[in-house]
Amino acid sequence: MALDPQQRAEFVNAYTRVLISAWSDEGFAARLQSEPRTALAESGLELPADAEIVIVTQAPEGTQDGNLDVQVALWEAGLETGRYEFHIPETPAVDAAELSEGDLSDVAAGCNYCCCPCCCCT
Repeated sequence: MALDPQQRAEFVNAYTRVLISAWSDEGFAARLQSEPRTALAESGLELPADAEIVIVTQAPEGTQDGNLDVQVALWEAGLETGRYEFHIPETPAVDAAELSEGDLSDVAAGCNYCCCPCCCCT
């Protein structure tokens, strides 16, 4: 079952929350392994009671680690089959040495150019 644009956006937002939580909170990452239904629900992904949940921390051969289109397709397949597979790649490494002083300032303090989020701030 293909997701409409709003459903896709809602799934992507919830899946992103799962990734960020798993990468930044060891307790959440542990719950994701031991109690995946509960951890996923905390991030907005409610699954049917009889759903099979598979958490994959190593990308299967032939897939791109962290490919969002793959994860959306797995969610859509889960809606059809009841088997939901979630790829949770390792925490991405950010090499701060490659960021300029301005980049670091923007990351730490946000935009210094205006008071609203807009395309000129990025």
